[in-house]
Amino acid sequence: MATKKGKNKGTGTSVIAQNKKARFEYHIDETFEAGLVLAGWEVKSLRAGKAQLTDTYILIRNGEAWLLGCHIMPLNTASTHELADPTRTRKLLLHKKEIAKLFSITQDKGHTCVPLKLFWKRNKVKCDLALVTGKKLHDKRATEKDRDWTRQKGRIMREQNKA
Repeated sequence: MATKKGKNKGTGTSVIAQNKKARFEYHIDETFEAGLVLAGWEVKSLRAGKAQLTDTYILIRNGEAWLLGCHIMPLNTASTHELADPTRTRKLLLHKKEIAKLFSITQDKGHTCVPLKLFWKRNKVKCDLALVTGKKLHDKRATEKDRDWTRQKGRIMREQNKA
C-alpha cells in the first residue's frame, strides 16, 4: 500500500499565515479569495513560513486593492542585488466586480476589509479577505465565554470516555 509523502499534496492548499485576531475583533460578513503580486524573494520567504498578518488591512484605491502592513521577513539567502522591504504594499488580484463590491461596502460606517489568511493553492499564493464589522466589548466577552465552554465540554467528554 503506497502512501503520499506530504499531507497537503491531495488538496493542494496549506496555510502560510493566519490573522487569528481578526476573528476575535470582528464579525465576518463575507469572504473573498484574492491572488497576490509578489517578488521572488517574498515567495521564498513564504515557503519558509516567514509571514505575519497581525495589524494588516486592505485598502482600495483607484480601482485596485492593496494589502498594507503584511510583514514578510526576507531570508538571509535572498538576492543581494535587490533591496528587500518586509512591509511593502502588495497588490491584490480581484475581479472588477469584487473590487467594486468591496469599495461600496467599506464606504459604509463600521465596515472594513481585513485579510484572514495567506495560503498556497497549487503553486500560487492566495489571500482570504473578509468584509467585517467591529465587535463590541460584550460580543468579545460572549465569544470568549463560548470558546471556554466548548473547551470545557471537550475536557468533560474526554474524562467520560476514559472512565
